[in-house]
Amino acid sequence: MSLFIEYHLIQNFAPSNLNRDDTGAPKDALFGGHRRARISSQCFKRAMRLHTNESGTIPTQNQSIRTKKLKRILEQKLAILGREGAGERINHALSAAGLVVKDDNKTEYLLFLGEGEIDAFSELIDQHWDKLAEVEASTEKKSKKSAKAAIPTEIIAQAKKLLDGKKAVDVALYGRMLADLPEVNQHAACQVAHAISTHKVEREFDYFTAVDDRGDADETGAGMIGQIEFNAATLYRYAVIDVPKLVANLHDDTELALQAMSAFTQAIARAIPSGKQNSFAAHNPPAFVGVVLRHSSPFNLANAFEKPLWPKLDSELSALSVAKLAEQEHKIASFYGDGRDQWSYLDLSGQWPADLGTAQTHLDKLADWVADQVRRQLEG
Repeated sequence: MSLFIEYHLIQNFAPSNLNRDDTGAPKDALFGGHRRARISSQCFKRAMRLHTNESGTIPTQNQSIRTKKLKRILEQKLAILGREGAGERINHALSAAGLVVKDDNKTEYLLFLGEGEIDAFSELIDQHWDKLAEVEASTEKKSKKSAKAAIPTEIIAQAKKLLDGKKAVDVALYGRMLADLPEVNQHAACQVAHAISTHKVEREFDYFTAVDDRGDADETGAGMIGQIEFNAATLYRYAVIDVPKLVANLHDDTELALQAMSAFTQAIARAIPSGKQNSFAAHNPPAFVGVVLRHSSPFNLANAFEKPLWPKLDSELSALSVAKLAEQEHKIASFYGDGRDQWSYLDLSGQWPADLGTAQTHLDKLADWVADQVRRQLEG
């Protein structure tokens, strides 16, 4: 059975610089031959991950963390268990799993691990506390390669089984790649597109000055000057979740998968990147959040805006974008759609056709609708 949940959002941001390139300018892209504002998928995914963790919509044991500072986290967890001075034991335990801790006590690269996996490593070290101390004593002043060879096989066997995701929702959704451990890589169940503006944009510059509050009488000029690049854009955002893949990634825990999809619905609408927010405060929620259950294949509707929209005096760009999005859905569905596809939506623009899906009056109800409909499909 194939089943996809798609998210289509229209979101207008006031002047802002939520996602910068290497020069500090807002990211952009050419689309349809015209310059568009862009926010990368990585930027939105991180904002959504953090929002989900902070909101508590997913239990702590099913959350995840991306870090090079795994050793520090394990030291803190072991200290709670009364295990002080665990440094070398942690190095040996991670080495047993195939992970390397460098001399600066960080891993070679960012690891994306479930909280359950980290807890399991802590329990492994606690369980084999004395044996890992023996490894430390027998390999003192020897190379890391020699130290790994001295680790008991039972610890190596246990350590290699720990990295199975442990039902971490973010790992299941967004996937991970560990260069040294391809056997524990996780293929993502979710794809997120780069958000692009539905219209042309031009970069603008904010030239600013700061005045010394304690300046002397002859200091009439600015204490400093600078400039920030920004734009204002109505964005089309798109994401899709492969439902059977998500359930499989979560070890066939259907209830957790439904909880994950409900949390994802909340996060994609509420999470906003933090870039330059102290200067712009662009906390603008979406004007439209549409969710559709697709049964044949997913459809990104970005080509609705291949020809950029133009502002009109009597209509907002976000309203024009929602109307154009509905037009594109009708066109694509008529050629490629599946009669079983179902829409539900939250529309502040008033432009989405009333006969295209079920209207919702609050984001909570839209999230409930997603979980209910997917449950019916899975039980079906």
